[in-house]
Amino acid sequence: MDLRTGLVGGNPGKGRTTDLVIAGGGPAALSASLYAARYSIDHVVLESYQPGGQAALTAWIENYPGMGRISGGDLAARMKEQAERWGGSFETATVTSTGLRDDLIEVKADSAVYLARFLIIATGAAPAKLGVPGEDRFYGRGVSYCATCDAPFFKGAHVMVVGGGDSAVKEGLHLSEFADRLTLVHRRDRFRAEPYLAEKLLSCDNCSVRWNTTVSAIEGEDGVEGVLLETPEGEERIDVDGVFIYVGRRPATEAFSGLVELNPDGTVKTRGIVGTSRSNVFAAGDVTDNELRQVVTAAADGARAASAVFNLMQ
Repeated sequence: MDLRTGLVGGNPGKGRTTDLVIAGGGPAALSASLYAARYSIDHVVLESYQPGGQAALTAWIENYPGMGRISGGDLAARMKEQAERWGGSFETATVTSTGLRDDLIEVKADSAVYLARFLIIATGAAPAKLGVPGEDRFYGRGVSYCATCDAPFFKGAHVMVVGGGDSAVKEGLHLSEFADRLTLVHRRDRFRAEPYLAEKLLSCDNCSVRWNTTVSAIEGEDGVEGVLLETPEGEERIDVDGVFIYVGRRPATEAFSGLVELNPDGTVKTRGIVGTSRSNVFAAGDVTDNELRQVVTAAADGARAASAVFNLMQ
């Protein structure tokens, strides 16, 4: 099969054949594209949404070296622009399945088919759900997983944030700039977030924290009106206008389940840092089972993965 043709199965415009497919559009994918371009590796990035993935939906990023305080969207835009300046190729498509065709990797994305010698899985992770009554019913009508997207709709309102990690606290602080009152509910008796962030929220004038508490249901008619809580003292209902949920993420790896080995939680089982059970497939960012998941570590993973591809091509 001729890797120079750019055609797959005789269908011009329906995908392409290339050295490398990078699945995803977050910091790991953007970094991988930059390094692949600098290595002169012919590649395509398949991003299903906007560049930056979940990072692009973060109001402020303050721990990316050299950037000070920058919005997630701005950082993602800068990363993509840099990759494109070096020759990175981007297409909007959602990877639906992967497999093998002869000695190449077949990647199906929407109605297109891509064939590649190498694949970098950098599809990130989607917000995990609470799994309580009312969550799905009121999604978009008071239930949200993105404060950066929806905070302005809750100006002067009472909103609840569920979770205790960096995302919950950081997005709670962003919400507190719009909401009249913010109640953060956490199932434990202490935050998992960075102490700096935790201290900021605990000193926030319009914020309060309910420890050792879980949400059992979200209630309302046309929109969210209240939440049922399980507290150490028993069940309690409080009135709120919105619920923002940050209880973890689900890795977006379904399309790769038959190609590489996955862990029970859906993350890619890595060898080393970015290697997988298949020698020509690599994983980067939030899809991996590496412990630390930050924008800076995702970018580092992307660089490592592209470098590994380059080394194998020599």
